[in-house]
Amino acid sequence: MGPPISALPAPAGATPTPQPSSAARRRRLPLVLAAVLVLVLATVGVVITRPGPVAGWLGDDAAGGPTAGGVPPDPAPSEVLAGPDSNAPVPTPEGVRAVLDPLVGVAALGDRVNVSVADVITGQTLFDKGADDGTVPASVTKLVTAVTVLAARGPGYRIPTRAVAGAKAGEVVIVGGGDPTLAIDKKGYYPGAARLDDLAAQVRSALGGTPPTSVTVDGSVYSGPVYGPGWDDDIPTGGSGGAVTALMTDGARTDPGVEHGSAQRFAEPDLAAGKAFARLLGVPTDAVRRGSAPAQAAAGPSPAPGTELGVVQSPPLIRLVDVMISESDNLVAEALARQVALARNQPASFDGGAAAMDAEVAELGLPADEISVSDGSGLSRRNRISPSLLTDLIRLAASPDHPELAGVFGGLPVGGWSGTLNERYRNTAGTAAGAGSVRAKTGTLTQVHSIAGLVTTADGRLLTFAVLTDKVPGGRETAQPALDRITAALAGCGCG
Repeated sequence: MGPPISALPAPAGATPTPQPSSAARRRRLPLVLAAVLVLVLATVGVVITRPGPVAGWLGDDAAGGPTAGGVPPDPAPSEVLAGPDSNAPVPTPEGVRAVLDPLVGVAALGDRVNVSVADVITGQTLFDKGADDGTVPASVTKLVTAVTVLAARGPGYRIPTRAVAGAKAGEVVIVGGGDPTLAIDKKGYYPGAARLDDLAAQVRSALGGTPPTSVTVDGSVYSGPVYGPGWDDDIPTGGSGGAVTALMTDGARTDPGVEHGSAQRFAEPDLAAGKAFARLLGVPTDAVRRGSAPAQAAAGPSPAPGTELGVVQSPPLIRLVDVMISESDNLVAEALARQVALARNQPASFDGGAAAMDAEVAELGLPADEISVSDGSGLSRRNRISPSLLTDLIRLAASPDHPELAGVFGGLPVGGWSGTLNERYRNTAGTAAGAGSVRAKTGTLTQVHSIAGLVTTADGRLLTFAVLTDKVPGGRETAQPALDRITAALAGCGCG
């Protein structure tokens, strides 16, 4: 598959086009974009052949052979996204406005539609309607989560889950590090994830002939409430979100064999994981409790309290980012936001993650006054992000100055083909041009609909866009097609 930016050109002598006054205060982004995304992804061991579904992304053993259910793998995909043409004409602001004005003003999107469209190579603003206004972004927030965690931790970072000896003989403490993809065994939801049965085997070996007698669950790396501020009341039980704890298996799903999307979640994911670990060790589940790992003892019975008995590591963050974006996985998003907090020595909580993400945005040179978030998933209605910050962020991620950020593109759904855009741009009038040309993250809450990403025009020019609405009068059946017509219009026009 040809990626949306296979190699962004670096034209000699390229100079920025003056920005409209509304964007004059923004910090200037690099104008020479030459990031080769496939090579960047390869440097951290990731080969993206198809942006979804999740199966087959997280482990080498899932690629090339039958799936766990015996289903043959997908055939090799044909090229969907052509590379950008550096010689393609840049659309004019007048041309883009003539095309988008009628589509942005439709009743289905309500009276608060904020939009930013820019040329990726030059950074020229092509359309600006409330572009600097903070707007409820819903799951488009995950683009910020992805960029900030890649910047703070690096694409190759792995999240550990450890087991240490407890203070009492036979006590095993499992220490959650915040890996939401941790599996119980090879039947886990996220292929290639770290596994509790591997950790249990390490523990048994470390203990020798000493039988474990109890399991203590230490999730103290996280703090604060387990549900986010500004979440709708039905989110904890609705299947798309759940309790955010430092130890969980399969994204807190009670059944790791469910299909993608909403699923029943454990109310106490940490204890559920602890009980699963106890069963693997042959410990009664009534001997599982919450507690803290003891400090490393200098002397004592073997193994001394605090001695590490085993450790397993999550897939690298770049793969977790892929999953978060392609499938809009909310619990993975909250885990990644907390990794930003930990990297910046902030509390691993909703408040700490939000503060750390804001600080990381500012450190990247983006206008931090145009973002205020309360979570990493976008479930919070308190979040505010401007469309222009999103288009700036996408351009920054493609910059050669920040190759570590290029991982944000691997999981972006493709219109009419993958992830949350799989069923869109197919059968709705006025959207066909977006199929295979739009690559974007979507967001949906009641009265809130958003989309942000990249689009290649009919002339081969690569644009970045963000369309955020937070006062939609109807439902997704009318709002999403209206958004798709806007992005499809960009794909289908020369707009000269």
